[in-house]
Amino acid sequence: MKKNRLGKTDIWVSNMCLGSMTWGSQNDASEGHAQIAMALDHGVNFIDTAEMYPVNPIKAETVGRTERIIGLWLEESNRRHDIVLATKHSGEGFEHARQGEPISPKTIPEAVEGSLRRLKTDYIDLYQFHWPNRGSYMFRKNWQYNPKGNDRDEVVQNMEDCMGALQTEVEKGRIRAFGLSNESAWGTTQWIEAAKRTGGPRPASVQNEYSMMCRLFDTDMSEACVLESVGLLAFTPLAAGLLSGKYQNDQIPEGSRMSINPDLGGRKTPRAFQAAEGYLKIAKKYGLDPSQMALAFCLTRPFMTSVIFGATHLSQLENAMKASDLRLNQEVRNDIDIMHAACPMPF
Repeated sequence: MKKNRLGKTDIWVSNMCLGSMTWGSQNDASEGHAQIAMALDHGVNFIDTAEMYPVNPIKAETVGRTERIIGLWLEESNRRHDIVLATKHSGEGFEHARQGEPISPKTIPEAVEGSLRRLKTDYIDLYQFHWPNRGSYMFRKNWQYNPKGNDRDEVVQNMEDCMGALQTEVEKGRIRAFGLSNESAWGTTQWIEAAKRTGGPRPASVQNEYSMMCRLFDTDMSEACVLESVGLLAFTPLAAGLLSGKYQNDQIPEGSRMSINPDLGGRKTPRAFQAAEGYLKIAKKYGLDPSQMALAFCLTRPFMTSVIFGATHLSQLENAMKASDLRLNQEVRNDIDIMHAACPMPF
């Protein structure tokens, strides 16, 4: 499997990343461990998690369970050196961690310590801020996004203060690199500038939603990240399963995300099914598996470092990983762009 450099660091990650957000809710520990084993066998060396996982649903009693499942695998396998491990610090408003405190120099060491303990490791390869303190336009908030309400100087000062705390973690050897999540172009460049001023760890990546049905990243974020060498780690590349075709014609498979989260986090709209049908027709036209086509499309993007994929069944995982070697010809990519122009941002 192809490896890409993580930002300007000396860390190299597989172009596909194993997501873990269902481990501890839809998947038990043994299933999570089986997924890790299969992914490693196929050349994946990158695993993404977060202190708030699992989701679907999020519960106070399960927060941190996914990290514990990974920690058990690390303890039993003794293969820490085989993986690049990424996790995330939850931010303002997440009531199940630190009473919803915003990310700050006070919360960073506490959050890092908690993740290290649950993961049963003494270092985290990529430590990410799950969402900005100032809010985000991700998760369908782009339709009413309003950047007012934040004091610029206070925001920038918090970034510089957090850089100091992050650098302390780097010097202690507890984190190797720093990443963003659910960020904007302005926020990404401000974090880069804060790193320059303070000597803190430069953002290596940003984890935002990206798929054929969610291409917000294609403009401002694309330019900022390509020119500043900040790689995208794309989450939800199958549009929460819509691009696999499994929800077409009113189907709701047992145990699927839609059976647990009926509106797919705001993605279930009439236009979403119309768009999905268009992409499914393209896959059929060229004899492609629709899930593999969707993942392979993400890998064509100039800003992509790794595509995060998750699965509830090993068969889904095995099918998804085949996308790493799939090359979409120009005709397929042209048809995808035509479909995107006809039905942009369908949710």
